[in-house]
Amino acid sequence: MFAIASDDTESVLRVLEHGDVDPNESIGPQSALAFALTNERLTHKLDIVKALLAHGADPAALRNPELNPPLRDSSSCDDTMLLSPPSTTTLEAMDPATRYYIARADAPRTRQTSTLLQRSLFRPLARVRYDIVGQDQVFEQLFHVLNQHSRTFSVSPLVILLCGPSGHGKSFLARRFGSLLGVPTHTVNVTTLRSTHDLWESYSMSPYEEMTTNTLAQFLVENEGKRCVVALDEIEKAEDPKVLYSLLVPWELGRCSPQAGHRHIDVRQVIWLGTSNLGHDLVFEFCETLASKSVNRDEYSELVRLLRPRISQSLGASLLSRVTAVLPFVPFSEAEMMAIATEAFYSLGGARALSVSVQTVERTARSAIESYIPEEGARSLHRAVSSLLMDIPELLE
Repeated sequence: MFAIASDDTESVLRVLEHGDVDPNESIGPQSALAFALTNERLTHKLDIVKALLAHGADPAALRNPELNPPLRDSSSCDDTMLLSPPSTTTLEAMDPATRYYIARADAPRTRQTSTLLQRSLFRPLARVRYDIVGQDQVFEQLFHVLNQHSRTFSVSPLVILLCGPSGHGKSFLARRFGSLLGVPTHTVNVTTLRSTHDLWESYSMSPYEEMTTNTLAQFLVENEGKRCVVALDEIEKAEDPKVLYSLLVPWELGRCSPQAGHRHIDVRQVIWLGTSNLGHDLVFEFCETLASKSVNRDEYSELVRLLRPRISQSLGASLLSRVTAVLPFVPFSEAEMMAIATEAFYSLGGARALSVSVQTVERTARSAIESYIPEEGARSLHRAVSSLLMDIPELLE
């Protein structure tokens, strides 16, 4: 309770990650989630709610009067309707982002996919759904692949290609993957590579990693036989496709030798994550044919089936045949766009934005999503919100 009441998201994360508290334990008469939602003094309420949900807080507690005590409704004339849940714990009264994350955590599919990782070393990755908006089918397929890999012994390492339109979370997921697992990560900007030598001598460039002078080759030697992550950003943009040929043996046999005549390095425990915009046109074409704006499991499987040959034409069958899973990212639904626009409102609006009414936040987000450009993804929403902030009186006072 003290961590939540202190309005310090880092403190909340610290006690949750160390296992010092149960995110579902009661704080007085309320669940921790209800306490956070009803505490009007919190300026970082959304981040704290996301932290609680990411660590397993159950939204069902908000429907339990013993964990979310109802308040007397003074506006009601009917004695049978005098009690109702605190308004800030109802979906209707939440801002679009809080509403989205609460609904996501409460969805049966979210709980089902989480069970795939429950007894796996990859379990912390379930928290990524509260870092990235949308892409439910990506996470379901990703968790399925990780679950299978953790149950079997394989010489080949995990190789996952995240592809599709820009601005929908591919690079963010690749860069956050290792930190969520608590393992080292080395991120390679493939656009800068000119030769195989450049690949193995490349330095990491992710803002989520500690600064290091290690090259990729040194990173692999240092973490030999250990679980670690190598992220290959914009993998299709190498100036010479032959740069990627040196990945064929590591991806198939779990061994690599950055230099001829040197000993092989054991890379079986490495998770290789590639990101690419390849297939974005096919993703848009496919999604436009769907009756619903969201993609279900069967539709996503069909999209993967159609996309893999397209990517094979660009990267080459020899490379793609060694990829464990191809996971296309898809355009955002309306609820997802509203959530992104709301978070952009709070991050771009500064301290004053945190005290703006929910109605103003929702109205601004609604206006922003009219400027959503699927080819640019979340970046177009951030740009739209930035422009709209100039016209909000509460921020100009």
